Amino acid sequence: MITRLSQLFVRTLREDPADAEVPSHRWLVRAGYIRRAAPGIYSWLPLGLRVLQQVEVIVREEMDAIGAQEVRFPALLPREPYEATNRWTEYGPNLFRLKDRKGADYLLGPTHEEMFTLLVKDLYSSYKDLPLSLYQIQTKYRDEARPRAGLLRGREFVMKDSYSFDVDDAGLAASYEAHRQAYVRIFDRLGLEYVIVEATSGAMGGSASEEFLAVSATGEDTFVRSPGGYAANVEAVRVPAPAEQDASGIGAARPVDTPGTGTIAELVDAANAKFPRPDRAWTAADTLKNVVFVVTGPDGKAELLVVGLPGDRDVDMKRLEAALAPAEAAPLADDDFAANPGLVKGYIGPVSVVDGVAVAHLGAEGPLKLRYLTDPRVVPGTAWITGANVVDTHLVDVVAGRDFTSDGVLDVAEIRDGDPAPDGSGPLSLARGVEMGHIFQLGRKYAEALGLKVLDANGKLVTVTMGSYGVGVSRAVAAVAEATCDERGLAWPRALAPFDVQVLATGKGDEILDAATTLAEELDARGVRVLLDDRKASPGVKFADAEIMGMPTSVVVGRGLADGVVEVRDRATGERVEVPVAEAADHVAALVRT
Repeated sequence: MITRLSQLFVRTLREDPADAEVPSHRWLVRAGYIRRAAPGIYSWLPLGLRVLQQVEVIVREEMDAIGAQEVRFPALLPREPYEATNRWTEYGPNLFRLKDRKGADYLLGPTHEEMFTLLVKDLYSSYKDLPLSLYQIQTKYRDEARPRAGLLRGREFVMKDSYSFDVDDAGLAASYEAHRQAYVRIFDRLGLEYVIVEATSGAMGGSASEEFLAVSATGEDTFVRSPGGYAANVEAVRVPAPAEQDASGIGAARPVDTPGTGTIAELVDAANAKFPRPDRAWTAADTLKNVVFVVTGPDGKAELLVVGLPGDRDVDMKRLEAALAPAEAAPLADDDFAANPGLVKGYIGPVSVVDGVAVAHLGAEGPLKLRYLTDPRVVPGTAWITGANVVDTHLVDVVAGRDFTSDGVLDVAEIRDGDPAPDGSGPLSLARGVEMGHIFQLGRKYAEALGLKVLDANGKLVTVTMGSYGVGVSRAVAAVAEATCDERGLAWPRALAPFDVQVLATGKGDEILDAATTLAEELDARGVRVLLDDRKASPGVKFADAEIMGMPTSVVVGRGLADGVVEVRDRATGERVEVPVAEAADHVAALVRT
């Protein structure tokens, strides 16, 4: 059936939406694919819904191909299953919570591990029923603090989530690999440039996880890769600890006068001027920076955390948040420093010198009793310049393991281009990406919490082991748009385009419109999805709209008709060829089939 643009529910815009931050957001709105309903919430218009459904078709085909079966859960869910797994609390403010008229607690589902687990528990009880994989494609809800970038970071989004259920770890490994290969096929078919990286499990839990990231300069995720094949989300990079050092030749920690050195750069300059090293100049890497954060748990309780790391590095907030999840962290504000006089801003250190002896200041053994965690590079025997907890004073030759110990290791320092890969496979390079898929080996966390057990071959009750696998379906629309658009508008790959061909009647008189309609009917008869621009609008308007909407092929029926030809345009390459009218339908149908 031919769709006529004069009757299609669409309106293109000539100006960018005010809140558009990335190209995909700008063009999807301007081309009439989506409309903003509220921050992070979008309505799908006919063109956009067609693309979304194309993505769903690809996802369904590949999930069905590995034997997964589709179900559908409600979006409105009861509190009790999420209470049992503690995620009612752990999700914190990201969870949409509500009450019904009777006062019972409900939530809008951000993800459905609990519901899948309980469904299988209700219906299956034997190892003979397993392995099992179930999936759904459904709208999810998360109360993002900063929704942005249109469909890339929303509060309501469409996701495919699937779950595998196995008797043992070997079964989980097989189910995980089957899903992994299905994801490779999905993202290959979407035409995305993507990488598979190691990832953190976060609030999901589990023993291992990987992300599928679409490479994009506007992506929110930073990942690293090495020449030798190492690839990881930056949050999952683990810095190898250097070997412990012999500090027997290092003298006792001593205070030095360092007025006006509240920053690392000022401290390094002062050190080189006032107490230079005999072997080389002091650098920021010789200093121990101590950064204070307020950490707030899902229950709302807050505590102070001090992170010690080499002064040439900053704390990466995304790595910190991933390490502390589900708690949230924020740097200590000036008012908080005033309320904690034991923390001297710019001069914080793990020890203080009292009567010439270094004594603990931070950590469980210090008088402040503040949790003190250090970077993996702060190993026993390493010597540092660090704060003396007194204004305008630092300590030199403060030795880890001799003068202070931390309460643990926290690997949250920024990762840089050129850092060595943790597996020794070469220097790391940083890039940006959009998270398109995430797969987890959940293990038995949810099955144990909700009592999912089956009888094994020996008649013994065993806890089922699970995997969880997500694909951002609505996000895929934005990611593909982001990767393929240009300065003129969208440029869909044929697999996702709302229509294969846009036929433009560009000229006055019934003859041109009749010829365009006839061509559209011939294409439709050949199974080509056709959008016919039959509007009474100028050729310039029609050309501009065709480029903004981004169908893979356009056919211009206009002035060339007098010479018996039409013009066929390729949206992605800009190539234009004239084709005889009598051959146009076959020519375009062949393009669609390639």
